[in-house]
This record gives sequence, C-alpha cells and structure tokens, in this order.
Amino acid sequence: MSRFARLAFTDTVRQLQQDEGTRPARWKNLGEAVGRERDPLGERETEFITGRDGFYLGSVGETGWPYIQFRGGPPGFVHVVDPLTLAYADVRGNRQYITNGNLKTDSRVALFFMDYAHQSRLKLFGHAHTRNLDEDPDLAERVSSPRTAGRVERIMVIDLEGHDWNCPKHIPRRHSDAELAPTYERLHALENENAILRKRLAELGADTDPAV
Repeated sequence: MSRFARLAFTDTVRQLQQDEGTRPARWKNLGEAVGRERDPLGERETEFITGRDGFYLGSVGETGWPYIQFRGGPPGFVHVVDPLTLAYADVRGNRQYITNGNLKTDSRVALFFMDYAHQSRLKLFGHAHTRNLDEDPDLAERVSSPRTAGRVERIMVIDLEGHDWNCPKHIPRRHSDAELAPTYERLHALENENAILRKRLAELGADTDPAV
C-alpha cells in the first residue's frame, strides 16, 4: 500500500471496498507501518508534471467545504524542486484568495494533473504553504521561468505526501491548441496548395467546380 492509498483509503472506504469486492487481497494483512513513508516522485511523474499546462488544486475551508481551483500556465510552470516538493509562482488572479485563505487553517491539498490527449491523470496529496518572494530568493528565481503571465504575489510550495496514477477509463480525449498546432499548419498548407492548383487549372481552362 502506498502512502497515497494509506491516506485515501479510510476505514469507511476500505469497508466499502470489502463490501464491493474491490479491495486487493494483498492488502488484507498489511501492517500499520506500510504506507507511512512519503511517496517520492519518479522520472515518469516528474516528466508528466512538468509537461502539463495546468492542474486542479483542491483545498478545504473552515466550513468543511472543499474548493477546487484551476491553475494554468506554460508547460513547466510547476517546478519539481525535488522528489518530494513542488513549487510554482503564485500569480494574481481574481483576488478572492479562497485557496490561500483555506491554507491558513488546513495545509492539506489534493492535486489532479490531466493529460486529456493521452487519457492520463496523476493524483497527489500534499501540504501546501506560501512563501514571500524575498523569503527565498533562490526559489523565487527558479520558479520565475517558465511561469504564468501576470504579477507574481508569492511562491506556492507543496510538500508531497503521496501520488497515484488513475486509469484512463472515462477520460475524454481532448487536445490543446499547442498540441493541434502541427495539424493546423498542415491543413493551412494543404489549403494553400489546393488554391494554387485550382488557379492553375482555371488558367488552363479546366472546370474547377468540385461538384462537377
């Protein structure tokens, strides 16, 4: 059992898994020491995170209600500082400060990194806190490029607890403009080539009506 599973699979969840017949038999007799150590990121997770142009961040407020925020930017704006730490430049948004306010009373967060094009997702648990820019100049410089455009107000640091890869089932296949750019370029080139050919045929007196 991973650290992620230890945190996510509460007693109630494990009982429901048992009732539904989905709890792995190999976990039945695991000792209490299993899943106590934090799950470090490997090469696969690091490459996946730094290749994403956005992620979903969940926090919990004093009312007990969860809040989900989307953070976007150029691929690599979330920096893997080390196998157990993520950081990014926290840029001014709509100035509601819900996530940052939640972190004042509960540092626990959940993160979802999605790759819709390849139907992959990575889930993470961690503890988040903010640092002033002058508090850690070296880290501030590191997360400054690449980063989301706008005024940087602080550094967001996430100390990871665990992670887990999700199955691709039910993930819709979508592509960003950047991912579709080569296709757009090819279509544009074909349109130009077609226009040139139609012009040449017209000059030769040929009928260029595609319906004929």
